[in-house]
Amino acid sequence: MSRLDLVEEGTATTTGKGRLQRVPIPVQPPEERVDNFSEVSLGYSPEMARQEAARCLQCRRHPCVKGCPVGINIPSFLEAVAAGDFAGALSIIRQDNTLPAICGRVCPQEVQCESLCVLGRKGDPVAIGALERFVADWERAHPSCETGQTVKKATSRKAKVAVVGSGPAGLTAAAELSRLGYKVTIFEALHTPGGVLAYGIPEFRLPKSILADEFNSIVQMGVEIKTNVLVGRTLTIDDLFSKGFQAIFLGTGAGLPRFLDIPGEDLNGVYAANEFLTRVNLMKAYLYPQVDTPLYLGEHVVVVGGGNTAMDAARTAIRLGSEVTIVYRRTREDLPARKEEILHAEEEGVRFEFLATPVNIKSDGEGWVKAVECVKVIQGERLDNGRQSLEPIPGSEYLLAAESVIMAIGQGPNPIIAQTTPGLSSGDNGRIGVDAGTFKTSREGVFAAGDVTSGGATVIEAMGGGKRAARAIDHYLQRLRS
Repeated sequence: MSRLDLVEEGTATTTGKGRLQRVPIPVQPPEERVDNFSEVSLGYSPEMARQEAARCLQCRRHPCVKGCPVGINIPSFLEAVAAGDFAGALSIIRQDNTLPAICGRVCPQEVQCESLCVLGRKGDPVAIGALERFVADWERAHPSCETGQTVKKATSRKAKVAVVGSGPAGLTAAAELSRLGYKVTIFEALHTPGGVLAYGIPEFRLPKSILADEFNSIVQMGVEIKTNVLVGRTLTIDDLFSKGFQAIFLGTGAGLPRFLDIPGEDLNGVYAANEFLTRVNLMKAYLYPQVDTPLYLGEHVVVVGGGNTAMDAARTAIRLGSEVTIVYRRTREDLPARKEEILHAEEEGVRFEFLATPVNIKSDGEGWVKAVECVKVIQGERLDNGRQSLEPIPGSEYLLAAESVIMAIGQGPNPIIAQTTPGLSSGDNGRIGVDAGTFKTSREGVFAAGDVTSGGATVIEAMGGGKRAARAIDHYLQRLRS
């Protein structure tokens, strides 16, 4: 009987290849981490990484690769880790992924590559994300080793390409275009690059030092990064073309917050999650008055939403000393956030109110939040999108004490570029329309991918779009020359 047969029968050995349970990933204890912003996950040691990688069955059909939006050769990098060849493992990863330290931390591997791991049929899938993070962190600890971080360019090409936005889609497109030999300039609206990676993800999930190192690797490839440039205001798309850029990639993401449109959302103490996280992550508002950005939360904070952004906001508020309640209109099983983030939030003391939705934010009479009025809901018939309809339960209204409310119910693309670019079409939702195969927009020479076209996806999905769009840009520019 083969090793695969053993796994499918549930009788595989408990050590070595095919072991059904993964090596646990060390984390900070909850009672300690609620008082600091240090990274929660401590990562694997070399010995633990080798042991976990050795669980891989090296399946003939490599199903895990099909679940990776950028197509990493996962079995090959796991085989190298198991053999202790960490430099070789990183070289394999970097052939397809320019941001391994980031993806290893924030990508939802459990619903992508790991969801297709054969070991997951009877036990735990291989911890692909944690191993990717380990390999990238090993590189940082061994800077003198030859790891494949700096990728050689193709023959230099004369065309210049502008990349608007330095989030995951923009970074990946810029790196891929640089590899193909183009002169690439990234334009970022904020004072620091990274997009949602910088302003939206807290330090305890993605340390800024990790982000800085990944940017350094992009710069070493020859990519220029210009910050404090809001394309659509500081410069327009037409300005970029007039400056000699022959193609433009839009990777501006989806940073425009949504609200519930209920009474009281204009009160002091109501934040959009993006605003709240930006104040903390980029502007260090928790140090006020040593810094110029104030932040008032109060004793009780209500976070509305159930995605990763809601978990980030809630866990950040916990670390700032508030009691936090997440209000989510569906059940715990329906939460769209990663299971790991939900578990960590619960461990850290975040309370959850399920099957409830806010209907009014009450004032203290002086313009500040005093409480949130919620109503219980019941799930009804299943809709075309697969989710159940929701109906409020009459007479079920109740109050939650709150001095602050953080809205984390989604976001959409900022319309500035579409509004200032003649010939560029976008929908009512602000998303820029593109051809699914070529990533071309309605404006000649302008391409787009990531959340600005989808309205909200994962980091690795945005990277996959940026990578494919870069290749489409290369094809477009080569045709212009011929």
